[in-house]
Amino acid sequence: MSFDNALGAITEDNDEARWAFGTGFHDPLAGVDASVPEGVDREALTAYCLMLGDDALIASHRLQEWCTRAPELEEEVALANIALDLLGQARLLLSRAAASSGSGDEDELAYFRDAPRFRNVRFVEAPNGDFAHCTVRSLLFSTWRLALLDRLTASRDPVLAAIAAKGVKEVAYHRDHAALWTIRLGDGTEYSHARAQEALDVLWPQAGELFATHEVERAMAAAGVGVDPSDVREEFDAVLAQVLSEATLSLPELEPVSRGGTTPHTPRNGPSTLTGRDGSHTAALDDLLGELQGVARAHPGATW
Repeated sequence: MSFDNALGAITEDNDEARWAFGTGFHDPLAGVDASVPEGVDREALTAYCLMLGDDALIASHRLQEWCTRAPELEEEVALANIALDLLGQARLLLSRAAASSGSGDEDELAYFRDAPRFRNVRFVEAPNGDFAHCTVRSLLFSTWRLALLDRLTASRDPVLAAIAAKGVKEVAYHRDHAALWTIRLGDGTEYSHARAQEALDVLWPQAGELFATHEVERAMAAAGVGVDPSDVREEFDAVLAQVLSEATLSLPELEPVSRGGTTPHTPRNGPSTLTGRDGSHTAALDDLLGELQGVARAHPGATW
């Protein structure tokens, strides 16, 4: 779709074809068989799509919070585009979750669920730190997510396979962007190196959650629909080792956690074996959802 000027794209006549300002939106799922594959449990498929969709939605929101706060204009645009990519993935995955459950839609799932009904990993919900923290968290998250999506392109579910194929192209850029900035900060000045190392020291103990396999993920992997996150650990470690070597950064030594002790992911109500995949979250998610959902909840059903 082309227009003589950008304003032509936002006229009422073109509203059905417009997804974002000045752009035509090509549906990546056009022509894809949306029926649930034979033998696949609908409830498990719904839960799995929520997990992947919520990861993307909450990570996107945290990146959007960098708008007007990035260290330079080029990074302002880059972070906003990465956030939009993740938002697009969230829309597709939440739409798949709604379709497989036979109720609601992507907006209802995004705006009208309370924190305990979200299935994202806690890793993405913690408040933003400084730019080094943002960079290192993006590196860890995108390296993990890219490995997942790459394997998910072979899913028995044609919809998930199509979403993953689109996402791989996007997240490959996210990972490269984060890797280049991690190297730039780590192998930069003494001060930038210290900030990057501090971010890694804080985030690395939390990254173990990314590879803890939930029963839904295990069931979907066994059905040939999903991916067991523990299977991507080797690839994740190899990529991270290469980047950190270039960045002159070191992984912190982790002390084993005694039985009954707390971890960096202990929820607000105390020690628990539950994770974000089970709906057990930190107080930070309540605050995030208050901002994300505020307008939709104040004006339910409104359109503009």
